[in-house]
Amino acid sequence: MKKYYPAYIDIQNRKCLVVGGGGVALRKVRGLLDCGANVTVVSPEFHPDFQQIDESLPLRVVRRSYQTTDLEDKFLVIGATNDAALNRQVSADAQSRNILCNIADVPDACSFILPAVVRRGDLSIAVSTSGKSPAFAKHLRKQLEKQFGEEYTTFLGLMGAIREKLLAAEHAPEAHKPLFEKLIDNGLLDMIHNRDKQAINRLLHEVLGDDFDYDALLETGCRQQEQ
Repeated sequence: MKKYYPAYIDIQNRKCLVVGGGGVALRKVRGLLDCGANVTVVSPEFHPDFQQIDESLPLRVVRRSYQTTDLEDKFLVIGATNDAALNRQVSADAQSRNILCNIADVPDACSFILPAVVRRGDLSIAVSTSGKSPAFAKHLRKQLEKQFGEEYTTFLGLMGAIREKLLAAEHAPEAHKPLFEKLIDNGLLDMIHNRDKQAINRLLHEVLGDDFDYDALLETGCRQQEQ
């Protein structure tokens, strides 16, 4: 039985190829663009919603059939056509060139598989059934979406800003762990969920000092995300 090694891949500015122009291909393209990839998509026909993708994003649309040369200089490829033979060709071409390859809904033709993902800002939770049941992975993802609300986005933005502020003050990194644990153990996440700004600032002042302010830290966190 194939056993997958879980990993997160940095595809920022990497050249990626999607073969196919339907709804599945559209979702794959959006996912790649969302993670900063430079995407080429090739297909004779395209779902009309491709026209809704922001023109400022690094997307190249090629309206023709797939050619093996489309793989040149690509970091990874996703095959998402309704032609099983073509998908297999894409897989074989990628394998011969040592290019990472995913074929939608055909795990044995993949060198990597795509999990169901819950994203809350910098928090990402991936669920995989190793290709055995994508429907169940989707079911689990929906449960996790209910469990992990938008407060996790704010929480991680705040924690990142705190870390940067401590580092800027030449605070010893090894001293960070007990401070963060104290913030977590004393209910910072629940305070954010309840939007109790006064309680948050009391906790920040108690653990970190009076120069740590919730609103100011969040503003710093927002600037970091935009960069």
